[in-house]
Amino acid sequence: MRLHAFLPTETPDADPNGVVDLAVHAEELGYHGVWVPDHPLPYYEYREYFGGVFEPLAILANVAARTSRVRLGTGVVVPAMRNPFVVAKQAATIDCLSHGRLDLGIGVGIVRQEFVNLGSDFSNRGVRTDEIIRLFRHLFRVGRGPFEGRYYGLGEAAVFAPHPVQGDRIPIWIGGRTEAAWRRAARIGDGWLCAMTEPGDFARNVASMRELAGRRVTAGARIVFGDQTASVDQVVDILETWRSIGTDDLFVWFGAPDGYADRMDLFAEAMARTPSGSDSLVGSS
Repeated sequence: MRLHAFLPTETPDADPNGVVDLAVHAEELGYHGVWVPDHPLPYYEYREYFGGVFEPLAILANVAARTSRVRLGTGVVVPAMRNPFVVAKQAATIDCLSHGRLDLGIGVGIVRQEFVNLGSDFSNRGVRTDEIIRLFRHLFRVGRGPFEGRYYGLGEAAVFAPHPVQGDRIPIWIGGRTEAAWRRAARIGDGWLCAMTEPGDFARNVASMRELAGRRVTAGARIVFGDQTASVDQVVDILETWRSIGTDDLFVWFGAPDGYADRMDLFAEAMARTPSGSDSLVGSS
């Protein structure tokens, strides 16, 4: 099981350079990846729980410059709210900057008002997301038009560059905890990133997803851990619970910025004490 950290980009007064420092620290500890959320214009005030104040792809560009091994993930970007051609360009650029370390987490979005604020259609976001994923892979593989879709088209007189280092095999993670999300992952994703779920529910849905897919789609769970009094043994139990049900990747949001690095340290120490602790090392499969 690989271990990932969600970076604390949730509060407007957070220091963006401090966020990048935490990414560097995660790499030093042996985390497999670092991830950032995405909420450009929510209707509510930004809060400390997955708010996503800072633009995720801009933050990851800075992380790419400061690190050399840790994977860089969007957890998750919502391209149906944005111009997908620009998102593809940003993703390809970050993949080049990081020498092929981008994991592209994609979600359909759940906040109607945020779509309204950005001038995008909420009602057809699911089918548009499916088409956007097909568009991304076309751009990353072919690098030019034509591309014909119901919502997005590209003529022959259009060139896309740079090509990502990973080409069209940039891992695309489908975010969400609904049946629609794991079904989308089964159809067109490389992985499923499920948040706020119980281990038993997650295991059942993963089995259904893989049966539908007819292949082994990578399964990742995102959990929240902000306990400042937990022991290493308690964290080992948490890790073993998720490992025992076949979780490939565990994504952890470590709560408020105060003490964030300490809790990252705690999980890294606990991971090293588990039977397969080396699985968490950057670059392992």
